[in-house]
Amino acid sequence: MFSAPLECCRSISGSRSVPTKNNERGNVLTAKTLARKIAQFALTKKASDVVIVDLRTITPVTDFFVICSADSDTQVKAIADAVRSGVEKFGHEAWHSEGYSHLNWVLLDYVDVVAHIFLREVRAFYNLERLWGDAKFEHVLDKPEKVLTTRVRKAGRPPRKQPS
Repeated sequence: MFSAPLECCRSISGSRSVPTKNNERGNVLTAKTLARKIAQFALTKKASDVVIVDLRTITPVTDFFVICSADSDTQVKAIADAVRSGVEKFGHEAWHSEGYSHLNWVLLDYVDVVAHIFLREVRAFYNLERLWGDAKFEHVLDKPEKVLTTRVRKAGRPPRKQPS
């Protein structure tokens, strides 16, 4: 029915490090920070139901999944492209990617963090959250920036009196 990405292979020794270049500041992102950045990049393209799944105590395969949904294949591609380009700005490149040809499930593997970008109905079909139900889940919301508004008084006018 749906074409699923192949499971990515890891070394038997459990080593998950891949060479990445440092960003301009020389910072190296932790897996948790990278997962949060990926979630934020997905939200810039209006991804929905964004969840970070902490797998560190469950499997040696990866530390985190970032799972999100899209309403169209065009949106799946836009989210995947935003994640890819955003993470590249921090000096990390995807070790492996799959699903760009069908755009119903795109997988971007950053070794310690794997991003899953689904069409909504495909996500419901595979239900990764149920499969990894013993993990810790962090739901990421798209919070708009707080806008501080200040009332500006015209020069020379006294402040209005508040009714008692």
